[in-house]
Amino acid sequence: MENTKILENRYRILFAVLIGSMLGPIDASVVNIAMPTFSKVFNAPVTTVSWVSMSYLLVLSSLLLTFGRLGDLVGYKSLYILGMGIFTASSLFCGLAGNIYVLILFRALQAAGAGMMMAVAPAIITNIFPKNERGKALGFNAMSVAVGLAIGPSLGGFLLTYYGHSSIFLINIPIGISGMILSYNVLPVFEGSKKEPFDIEGAFLAFVFLFSTLTLLSKGQEFGISSLKSVILILLAIFSFIFFMLREKSYSHPMLDLALFKNRMFAASNLSCLLNFTAQYMMIFLMPFYLSSSGFSSREIGIIMTAFPLTVLLVAPISGILSDRLGSLILSTTGAGICTLALLFLSKMPLNIKATDVIIRLIIFGIGNGLFQTPNNSSVMGSAPRDKQGVASGVLATMRNTGMVLGTALSGGLLSIRQNYHLRIMPGSSNITQLAFIYGIKDTLLLAALIDFVCLLASSKRGRNEEKG
Repeated sequence: MENTKILENRYRILFAVLIGSMLGPIDASVVNIAMPTFSKVFNAPVTTVSWVSMSYLLVLSSLLLTFGRLGDLVGYKSLYILGMGIFTASSLFCGLAGNIYVLILFRALQAAGAGMMMAVAPAIITNIFPKNERGKALGFNAMSVAVGLAIGPSLGGFLLTYYGHSSIFLINIPIGISGMILSYNVLPVFEGSKKEPFDIEGAFLAFVFLFSTLTLLSKGQEFGISSLKSVILILLAIFSFIFFMLREKSYSHPMLDLALFKNRMFAASNLSCLLNFTAQYMMIFLMPFYLSSSGFSSREIGIIMTAFPLTVLLVAPISGILSDRLGSLILSTTGAGICTLALLFLSKMPLNIKATDVIIRLIIFGIGNGLFQTPNNSSVMGSAPRDKQGVASGVLATMRNTGMVLGTALSGGLLSIRQNYHLRIMPGSSNITQLAFIYGIKDTLLLAALIDFVCLLASSKRGRNEEKG
């Protein structure tokens, strides 16, 4: 009877989950737009202001694995609602922050709330939808993320212009409260494995490893690879990883069951996710610079770049429906191939590129990503046992966020290297610096295409047997 009621209410439950899935991406993209405003309002240097975004990303990415496992133990409903509550309350304190350091602190707390929601959302969806509808439901989840990314910049610009910087945080409060009420009323109670102890030591080691690794990737170039800060981060990452692996192999109730990675579907799909998001965020980082160097205004760049998330928004639900019929192997591998071609096309753009030519290439890239992401997510969740859905979701989200950080870090470093190379070999001219910069971007986009090709190879090795739960 209870299962029948859940099945009947599955789309109401999905809607409650989509609210949380959309909140994080909207907030992240809105805050990125507001960085110059924060610098002026709080009279803070850019290096300090960057931590408003960086603290959120680092804390979020470092806790996803922990929250995924915690959801398996305490139940997904309670953790999801708690996460939305923390996100909503910290949004209030972000809006009231009187200085940049208080804002950074509550952004980190906000990230913890977002991490709780993000870590268990796919697990909730996987548990309430039958196998033949799982891809479609996860497609709607991917669509909600794309909607958040697409409307965030425009919403942020509007709020900053008419209501000030506090409004970009305060707008989360009515949405969050509504989402909590809806979630409390419609989400079923998922019984966790409460008899199993939580691996606190493993969670701590995982956090230290991820936080130090991602900080090194994000700030290593700024710190200098041989600086004391970088050396400390490298040592922390190495030793925490070693101790984490030893802990998880020897402990009877590990936070991360390493046996999951013996499943080829699970391992290949997560690796594909990491590679896809690395290539994707290389493109996202580089293209605004390319367009700016080609003479496009900030407004035009914003409109052009929206073509990518809007395409993902349209394609993701369709690919989810198709994945329920065809499985993930064909769709995700084809999607990775289309992404590879789109990045090749972007790397070969002429210097006098037209807006329509860029938009077409971004649409192709969006089609590829839309085809790849939903079936790939479905294969990860379907290949994990039912009592490990939370940690599987956490691993997937960690791979995604690590790819975002890695792609951004690779882009900055490689662009600098390739620009300097072209400056050395190009004949002198009045615009040599601009040309070297553009050619550096082209070279880095070519590497992004290569990474997506490796994603294609990894995706093709996943096999076809998906259902383990």
